[in-house]
Amino acid sequence: MKFLFNLKHYLYTSLREVLVYHHNSLEFRAKTFALIISANSYPTECAYDLVYEAGMQIYKDKERAKMLLLTTREYVNKVHKKNGLFIDDLVEDIRIEVRQIPRFVSKIDISLLEPIVECSVDEDTSTYQIRMLDFLSGLKEERSK
Repeated sequence: MKFLFNLKHYLYTSLREVLVYHHNSLEFRAKTFALIISANSYPTECAYDLVYEAGMQIYKDKERAKMLLLTTREYVNKVHKKNGLFIDDLVEDIRIEVRQIPRFVSKIDISLLEPIVECSVDEDTSTYQIRMLDFLSGLKEERSK
């Protein structure tokens, strides 16, 4: 069973553009979740559970919610393993994508991102995550005009 899940995850990751409907939108949302989660050096399953719940709320489809979760995990792992992606790169990617594709500003849902902060036990991490939320709120406000 786990083998099939890993194979499916590998195929989705490798062929996301072909297999996933509106993959750009999903990846953008995953980046916003990953930005908040990767601010925590030791993310908990609590944060990932909230991503899945948010995916269910957004898409109302288990498969799509799982894809959001897997893509978010992928971005967080890249940031934490120093695999060519830094948290500043995520910030810049989000900023650029909102500028290039204005409809993505509507994909920034602060109410779905805020609960992730509560999963952090470290006060410094929580403060950093709140600053990231402030950035996303400001970006949404600026681009919505």
